[in-house]
Amino acid sequence: MIIAVLVILLAVSALFVYLESDQGADTILTYHEPEQVPSITILWAKWKPADYFQQLVDEFTAETGIQVKIVQHPWKDIQRHFFNEMEVKSQRYDMVIGDSQWLGYGSKNGHYSNLTRWIEQHHVNDRFIQTAMSSYAEYPKASNRYWAIPLECDAMGFAYRKDLFEDNQEKRAFLQRYGYALDIPATWSQLKDIAEFFNRPTEDFWGLLAWRTAHYDGLTMAIQPLIWAWGADLGNKQTFQIRGILNNAAATSALAFYKQLAAFQNPEWKNYYLDSGRSSHNPLIEGKVAMSMVYFAISAELTSPAKNKLANNIGFFAAPAGPVSRATSLGGQGVSIISYSKKKAYSFRLLKWLLRSQVQERWSELGGLSCGIHVLNSKKRLTTSPMHKAFSESLTFARDYWAVPEYAELLALSQQHWDKYLTTDDISAKDTLDNLTTDWENLFEYHGYYKE
Repeated sequence: MIIAVLVILLAVSALFVYLESDQGADTILTYHEPEQVPSITILWAKWKPADYFQQLVDEFTAETGIQVKIVQHPWKDIQRHFFNEMEVKSQRYDMVIGDSQWLGYGSKNGHYSNLTRWIEQHHVNDRFIQTAMSSYAEYPKASNRYWAIPLECDAMGFAYRKDLFEDNQEKRAFLQRYGYALDIPATWSQLKDIAEFFNRPTEDFWGLLAWRTAHYDGLTMAIQPLIWAWGADLGNKQTFQIRGILNNAAATSALAFYKQLAAFQNPEWKNYYLDSGRSSHNPLIEGKVAMSMVYFAISAELTSPAKNKLANNIGFFAAPAGPVSRATSLGGQGVSIISYSKKKAYSFRLLKWLLRSQVQERWSELGGLSCGIHVLNSKKRLTTSPMHKAFSESLTFARDYWAVPEYAELLALSQQHWDKYLTTDDISAKDTLDNLTTDWENLFEYHGYYKE
C-alpha cells in the first residue's frame, strides 16, 4: 500500500513544473499536461524574414530538442487576427513577433509578459542598439519597462536601378532637363525630379513605386516620413495634442507633395506593398520601374541573381531630406512572450539563446536584420550586401508611429483619410489633415487621454 501511494504521489508531482513568471525572474507553480515533445508556437507575418527565422530556430531545436513552429499570417489582417486571439486569452501562440506599435496594446491589456527584470538580469540593453530597445521593447517610452527583445531591425528606404542612373545617355538628358547631375537623390525634391524623368507610361516604364495601399499600414508608413521631414509631426507624444502639429502648413505641404509623387507610378500598383504576389519588389524585378519604396528587411531577393535577373543592377539609398529635417518610418519587430502561454520556460530558453553573439551573426547571415551592436558595427556586414549601408544610415533617423494601446484605431483613421485624399479630388490636403486631427482628438478624448 505504501509503495502504491508513493507511486501516485510521484506521478502527480510530475505534472507540476516551475516556469518563469511574467517578471522573467521569479517562479510560479503552473500545472499543465506533460508533453512528449516540448514545443512552442510563434506568430509572425507572412514574409521572407519569417522564413529566415524558421531556419534559425531549427538550429535551436537541434541544440535543445524544443520544437519551434513559426505560424505566418498575411500582413493585411495579422493585427486583427492577433488582437482577436488575445481578447479571448487564447493559448494558440506562445510568442509573437509584433510591430513596435503593438507594445502599448499588449502591455496595457495584460497580453504580454513583463520582461523587465529578465532583461536587467541578462544585460540585454548592452547587446542591442538603444534605438532598438526603445522602439521594439520599451513601453511606455523612457520608462525602462520592457515587453520584448529586438529581433528584426528595419526601416523604409529605396531601391533603384543603378544601370539607369549610371547610363551616360540618361545622365546627359537629365542634366540638360534639370540642370544638375543624375545621382542618388539628396532631397525629396530631387527624388521627385528623378521620378518624373524616368516616368514613361507609353513604354510601360514608370518613375517610382510609392506605397499607396489602404491595407494595414502601407500608406501611413509612406506619408509620415514626409510630414516629419517638412517639420511637422503626428502630434505631441506626451500631451497628445494634435491640432496645430498635424494639420499645420508644413504637414499640408508634405501631404500635397506625396500626392504628386504617387502620380509617377502605374495606377495598377495601388495595393503593392508586402503581400506575396503584390510586393513592391515585383516591378523592379520585372524591369518596370526606376525606383521603389522598400523595407530593407525583405530586400534580399532583389540582390539574389536566382530570384532577380536584374540583381546586379539594384542599389539602395536611405530616405532623402526634406525642407527641415530627414526622417524615415521605423519598421521591424521585437519578440514577446504571450502571458497566457503555459510554455513560458521554453520561450525564455529561446530568448536567452537569441542573445548569443554567434546566433545574432547567424541571423544576419540567413537574411535577418539583427539589432545587435556588434553585428551592426561589423565591417563585414556593411560589405555583404549593397543595402546594409543605406539600412544602417536609416536607423540613425528612423521614427515611429503612435505606440499607444489605441494604435490600431489611430492607424485605421490615418489610412482612411489619406487614402481618400490620394484617390479622389474631392478634398484638399488641408481639409484631410483637419478631419484626421478631429478624429484623432475625439479618439484620445474618448479613451481618457485629456485630463481636465
